[in-house]
Amino acid sequence: MMNYLQNLGRSLMLPVAVLPAAALLIGIGNWILNLISQDSVIGNFLTSGGNAILGNLGVLFAVGVAVGMSKEQDGAAGLSGLVSWLVATTVLSVSGVAGLQGIEESAVNPAFGNIANVFIGILSGIVASIMYNRFSNVRLPDALAFFSGKRLVPIMSAAAMMVVSAVLFFVWPIVYNGLVSFGEAIIGLEAVGAGIYGFLNRLLIPTGLHHALNSVFWFDVAGINDIANFWASEGEKGITGRYQAGFYPIMMFGLPAAALAMYHTAKTKRKKQAASLLMAAAFASFFTGVTEALEFSFMFLAPVLFVVHAALTGLSMFIAALFEWTAGFSFSAGFVDYTLSLAVPIANQPYMLLVQGLVFAVIYYFLFRFLILKFDLKTPGREADEPGEGAVEESYEADDETPVAGEKDETAVMAEKIYEGLGGDENVRTVDNCVSRLRLEVEDMDKVDQDKIKKTGVPGINVVGKHNIQVVVGTQVQFVADEIRKIRKKDK
Repeated sequence: MMNYLQNLGRSLMLPVAVLPAAALLIGIGNWILNLISQDSVIGNFLTSGGNAILGNLGVLFAVGVAVGMSKEQDGAAGLSGLVSWLVATTVLSVSGVAGLQGIEESAVNPAFGNIANVFIGILSGIVASIMYNRFSNVRLPDALAFFSGKRLVPIMSAAAMMVVSAVLFFVWPIVYNGLVSFGEAIIGLEAVGAGIYGFLNRLLIPTGLHHALNSVFWFDVAGINDIANFWASEGEKGITGRYQAGFYPIMMFGLPAAALAMYHTAKTKRKKQAASLLMAAAFASFFTGVTEALEFSFMFLAPVLFVVHAALTGLSMFIAALFEWTAGFSFSAGFVDYTLSLAVPIANQPYMLLVQGLVFAVIYYFLFRFLILKFDLKTPGREADEPGEGAVEESYEADDETPVAGEKDETAVMAEKIYEGLGGDENVRTVDNCVSRLRLEVEDMDKVDQDKIKKTGVPGINVVGKHNIQVVVGTQVQFVADEIRKIRKKDK
């Protein structure tokens, strides 16, 4: 199960990689719109580009997870992920449910107005990957031969997602409306309620259900309407904005500090590649308040850290609400919205949120660093030690037989030698890769020539089971994996 979750976490890196860019587009765009002109063409252009990505996270995750979790990372799996997503979000849309129940759209359960979320995207990708792994090599009778193999996968994905949608038709309203009711119940708990909300807000991010909870506190579902009231400067000073303010110390200070801790605890030879992900994601969190890129980088690889993060978010929300330090946001709790909220009259001692943030930065850094090292958590840059019981990764230096660039690209030559060392097409079942390693499934481990692989100059090899071996390549692993896939296609 843990290995499956780690593979899922790795698969999420493809869609997550686009989030920092989207966040920067929106952050800069909002700054221009609020500080220069609401009619700025450039500002609207940038925010539209960023929202095009952030507004479609569900479909991005559907495709990314389908490709990443499929055994060959084939485009047919990505298409099947899209098909699964379209089936679920169309059948369970407000208009779709209205048609199924024979009622007006206005009478449809509000839960179905929030069906196009990240949780449904991830679920769609998982269903599609299962269908690909099961049916991509199936041969149908001659009369139906056109639909054999990979062409069968989208069809089976659509059928499977219809079944899943039928289950969600009954389950989703219960889950969604239960969260809304719970949110309404904790309003009366004041500062403690704000803390509970903050904890659940983060904890529910992997499911996408945090939006259901947010709607209770941020909008006019239960009469709070915290965001609109703050920016209209209506309500009670020190109270209005309490369901927003506590996020600033986390997003501007806590999470970036956690990223620094993960970078410092990364393996020495992995620090560069870890930095490329973590620093970009940390800046996005600080500048715009978009945290998904950073949170998804560890929520599946090290779930305990995500629970700790959720608890610290709840604590931050409680402290800010208790002392009535308030600030609001129109997009998220990043530097852009913080500077804009300073001018709102109802904001109460917003500068104290910076002091609180500095304290939380220290807590996040040392707590994350301690937990990562104490429990050997597999955060970005530490994946090399994650699999295998007793497997030891060794380093090797290339000898005189190390391939060099000639008529073929050096990467292609390396891929050929590695593939030969693995036993070629007869022995290699599947080829996959993470950020630094080839993940390979072989028929017979005895047919693997590790010495031949080592002579290519790879940093190390991990045998992690009877049929699974990993070749540590480094930051160029994707290109080596692509070359091996090309060789496999030629052989077939």
